[in-house]
Amino acid sequence: MRKIIAALQVSLDSLIEGPQGELDWINNWEDEFELMPEIDTCILGRGMYPAYEQYWTSIIADPDGVLELTGRPATKGERDYAEFAARTPHFVVSRTLKATRWDVARIVRDLDAIRALKNEAGKNMHLVGGATLVSSMINAGLVDELRLVVNPIVLGAGKALFKDVEQRHALSLEAVDRLKSGNVRLRYKVEAEAGVLEARRRVTNP
Repeated sequence: MRKIIAALQVSLDSLIEGPQGELDWINNWEDEFELMPEIDTCILGRGMYPAYEQYWTSIIADPDGVLELTGRPATKGERDYAEFAARTPHFVVSRTLKATRWDVARIVRDLDAIRALKNEAGKNMHLVGGATLVSSMINAGLVDELRLVVNPIVLGAGKALFKDVEQRHALSLEAVDRLKSGNVRLRYKVEAEAGVLEARRRVTNP
């Protein structure tokens, strides 16, 4: 069974957006997660998908143009990811979205479809976001690994990444890397749900 890896950029206080949806605190959108060599599928939620599609398709359309989101041209790493995204299947989880304009994107209606994809042969899958979908998939036991790129900023208020996670989940720290950008990359294995952990404790501490 292939893994689902949730990989997101966060602030030091575990927020993914400022209070007004600000993303100007993120240095770049390159693949600092080092995911491209090991994935062949991306998964997104309805709320995140439109801006994601617009950002990467605009780089493909005009690699040297100024981007609306950042106010600057794409970096070399962002151009590399745009080319990767343009040839990689994307699955958008939504009950309401009718269609996408991107030919690599397909709509699925529920997490059962993602569970079926997980059981198919292939490389690992990247859970891109957003926060609601990440929480739902953690709650459903579908996330195997977390990769967080922590930006050196405290936002104080905004959208929390794990606000809708329903119970405790143990994480095992696999790696910590300091990046050239000044960010820190954390890689965690998602161990088990709280009920499983409690059963383990009863066995080891009767």
